[in-house]
Amino acid sequence: MDDGLVAKRPFAERLRDIYTGSMLTNMLHIGYETGLFEAAAEGPATCQELAERTNLTERYVREWLGAMVTAEIFDYRPEAGIFSLPEEHAAFLTGGSARNLAPVSRILNHFGKHVPGVIESFRHGGGVPYSEYWPEFTCFSSDVWRRIYDNHLVDDFLGRVEGLHDRLNAGADVLDIGSGDGHAINVMARAFPKSRFVGYDLSEAGVAAGNAAAEEEGLANARFEMMDVTRLPTEPKWDVITAFDSIHDQFEPQRVLDNIRGALKDDGYFLMIDFKFRSAIEDNIGNPFAPMHYGISILHCMTVSLAGGGAGLGTVWGIDKATEMVKAAGFNQVEVLDSPRPQNCIYVCCP
Repeated sequence: MDDGLVAKRPFAERLRDIYTGSMLTNMLHIGYETGLFEAAAEGPATCQELAERTNLTERYVREWLGAMVTAEIFDYRPEAGIFSLPEEHAAFLTGGSARNLAPVSRILNHFGKHVPGVIESFRHGGGVPYSEYWPEFTCFSSDVWRRIYDNHLVDDFLGRVEGLHDRLNAGADVLDIGSGDGHAINVMARAFPKSRFVGYDLSEAGVAAGNAAAEEEGLANARFEMMDVTRLPTEPKWDVITAFDSIHDQFEPQRVLDNIRGALKDDGYFLMIDFKFRSAIEDNIGNPFAPMHYGISILHCMTVSLAGGGAGLGTVWGIDKATEMVKAAGFNQVEVLDSPRPQNCIYVCCP
């Protein structure tokens, strides 16, 4: 872009598409929650047949299918009254893999309920505290991320760091910051039985869920504890510390990064998975993920930090700011790697 401008179609058309996308997010949420996508993936069906497959009211299913057909998500043969979900669409709306993007609709709709509180924060400062997002956000976020961990964590995140698999296979002490419901820790504990894994989180429900899952799976090398990581002790020292999409939410992110460096062995690894943006707005123009993630920042990541008087880094703190802060914490070697997800990157930080 020579002059910082891009060719633009009529704004009224763009605005229509924005509002349409917002409404379709609600429709995707309904399709996911009610099992309509999974039922449609079983094969073509009439509206009545699809309603019977899902034990839903036909009239509602009919109107929902109208949205799906006109949005070109479903195909429709009017002469036979048959609706079908194309296989290539079903791949992104059904199943238990990370390709299923339907669960994202639940998170985006959940953010919408906090708009009034965020508007008040625009007017008076502060923010919406993290506690206001419980328990739904923890549940909805886990629904998205556990698929990513199952599909990508061991090979595509950890596997991209030279020498890390060898260290974990030999036996290492690993800490996860902001462990949520613990699924990432439990995936790693299962893959590397000689290593010992601990997850720290502020959510009592998340800690309980992680410990329950570890016990159910017989993972004696995984455990979870309540911990405010702004008070992370410097002992014991850890071989590996991970933070999955959690540092930018912190009230005191620089203090947390400083504490991580203090708790890490001098030959250890700090692995930070975060969103792949630049720190300056102009450098994100043209990034198709940027508008949504600035919005997510306002409706969750930035506001929960500001609610506690925090730094309010936000979702789009960016590679430039993140690298600066990690280096300020005492990590002299910082490498930023691509992840299997285009909206995320991997920071590999060593003292």
